[in-house]
Amino acid sequence: MHFDKTPKEKPCCTLPTVKKLLEEKRRRETSSVPPSCPTAITSPVPLTTVTLTPSEPFACTGASSSYSEMAVSYEPWNPAPETPLSYYTSSHPGPRVAAAYNLPVTSEYGTQQQLPGFIASTSQTFDCQMTATDPSLASSWSLLCPGQTTAVAFGSSLDATRLEEARMLLRGMDYSRTTGQDEDGDTILHIYTAKGLRECAFAAAERLREVGGLDAKEHKGKTALLVAVTANQPEIVQDLLSLGADINASDVNGQTALHLAVHYGFPRVLQATLSSRPDVNLEARNFDGMTPLHCAVISHSVTMKALSTTGMADVNLQSKAAEKLSCVQKLLKEGAFVCSQEIKSNKTALHLAVKEGNIDLVRYLLRIPLQNMKDFVNMKAHGHTALHMAAGLHGNPHQEEILRLLLSKGADPSIRNLENDQPAHLLQSGFQGEQLKMILKKRGATSRRRNVSLQDQE
Repeated sequence: MHFDKTPKEKPCCTLPTVKKLLEEKRRRETSSVPPSCPTAITSPVPLTTVTLTPSEPFACTGASSSYSEMAVSYEPWNPAPETPLSYYTSSHPGPRVAAAYNLPVTSEYGTQQQLPGFIASTSQTFDCQMTATDPSLASSWSLLCPGQTTAVAFGSSLDATRLEEARMLLRGMDYSRTTGQDEDGDTILHIYTAKGLRECAFAAAERLREVGGLDAKEHKGKTALLVAVTANQPEIVQDLLSLGADINASDVNGQTALHLAVHYGFPRVLQATLSSRPDVNLEARNFDGMTPLHCAVISHSVTMKALSTTGMADVNLQSKAAEKLSCVQKLLKEGAFVCSQEIKSNKTALHLAVKEGNIDLVRYLLRIPLQNMKDFVNMKAHGHTALHMAAGLHGNPHQEEILRLLLSKGADPSIRNLENDQPAHLLQSGFQGEQLKMILKKRGATSRRRNVSLQDQE
């Protein structure tokens, strides 16, 4: 929110924004994971919440007109019956959503229970000749239209009574307030979405859809759908998609719903997004040239690195690592191109995993049943194969295992990079380096004998 004030004047209060609302939630459910996919760099801002009783009318001298008034005394919605929607009157209509959603990558939400509802099956053929089937990936859901009494989305139902009350609430508001944007580009839909108020968000989305504003962007380029993804609200994500929200909309960093879901490690949000196929673009590039798969691999690697520094004793990090690995798996099972190279350095998911010494991801990627696995393993990123990168993992406890895994899948130790170096030339000095060099030379000699034998047979 912006205040018009003289140099000596200070605003009488500080109102919560969407960014602050989300940060408040993350502080309650946060884990100590360092920054991951380099797409969002905003630092956290301390939250200041103003709560006034009905006997304390809100007044803020000098404040510009926006949705600020709607933030006062609006607590997070508890869906229990004892909190009726009728509480939210014209004087308590909703939360304030202003400023940015470009959230710091240090933010992590706590693990949430997976809702039931994944009942359909999906079969997908991969671009790299890989076929996989996962019966848990698809879900059935229906759209609640005006006049209907119930709707099922992502395994849970909208409350028909609260939805009707939310519609009545919006009808009682000024039309420009329910359909317009404030000085930061926020709509009332952004507000309700950030707070996780599902029925209110659905009603607001219906109203904005009527005027073509369902995909309105705030000043950081985020639509309400992207806010729902960032806030880890899978039900609202699927509600918005059912109403026609653009699944491939991107923010000012080029991040789509898929990029954000895997970046933060939200498998339920990812599943809700993937359910809109075939419209979803699995190969969308953000402005760093990365697909969602690249971001998922980087994010998982950062969490694994943080976990290794805690001695594998942090339960929250273990849970987050499992969720992020699940995101990688879901993308691949839905058809993400495992051979895709990010634009800046031509790295594949395998390059990215090997470079960070991420043994779990390396194992998983090398178990994918590719017909052209040897070509995949020997792909170059600015001249370097994955084997070159493994050779440069000096001091990494998984270096030898990664080297052996790559060699077992056809990695060629004789390939030279742009500096004319083979992987053996990049190994560390000392006893361990000599041991690893022997492994590479032995495999190289075996490969040469095999090639000679094949030539003789021809």
